Amino acid sequence: MKLVWSPEIAAKAFTDTVKSCELFEGSSAAELISAMAAGWNAKLIVETWSSGSVTTMSIGLSVASIHTRGRHVCIAPDEDSKAEYIVAMNKAGMSPEVIVGEPEEAVKGMVIDFLVVDSRKNNLGRVIKEAKFGHRGAVLVCKNAAAVAADFHLRSLFDGGSRRIVRSVFLPVGKGLDIAHVAAGENGSGSEKVKKSRWIRRVDKHSGEEFMIRK
Repeated sequence: MKLVWSPEIAAKAFTDTVKSCELFEGSSAAELISAMAAGWNAKLIVETWSSGSVTTMSIGLSVASIHTRGRHVCIAPDEDSKAEYIVAMNKAGMSPEVIVGEPEEAVKGMVIDFLVVDSRKNNLGRVIKEAKFGHRGAVLVCKNAAAVAADFHLRSLFDGGSRRIVRSVFLPVGKGLDIAHVAAGENGSGSEKVKKSRWIRRVDKHSGEEFMIRK
């Protein structure tokens, strides 16, 4: 089974995010990401957030979770960030779940459909490698991507892993969005190794003919 796009739900989330972000002078990135999370029917939406960051995208993710009847979880590095985040979200009428801890540790045990991380953070690679994605596939969003070196590629974080990126794109929206669609598969962790196929030799006892079977 793969993620299935629903334009109707995406449109509703987009519109609701526009309304919700009016108090915050709006955000085209928030509206886009909300529509994507809702449109792909993400059941577990996870974001990393720290003190001083904007919350418009967070509002959009909460709106999306309402439309998909899923969970929106924010991972904050400390109690101060958690408190700041909750206050800002409450002003918008949102009350998502907040976990305090290092993101690369907090994501363990979660099966994520939609993950939003900050490209400027040094732990970006570790978070992505520890994340386990849903069997239907997942969407990975790196915000503030314009601040990252031009030679950085998301695909490099999946090399040798059990998951691969089907397609990715950089969008000059807000401070830059690097968006990737992770392929559906049986194993979700980016740090797990790909199971290699092997050839088995067989000989027909009657004809003596040899043939190879790939397993």
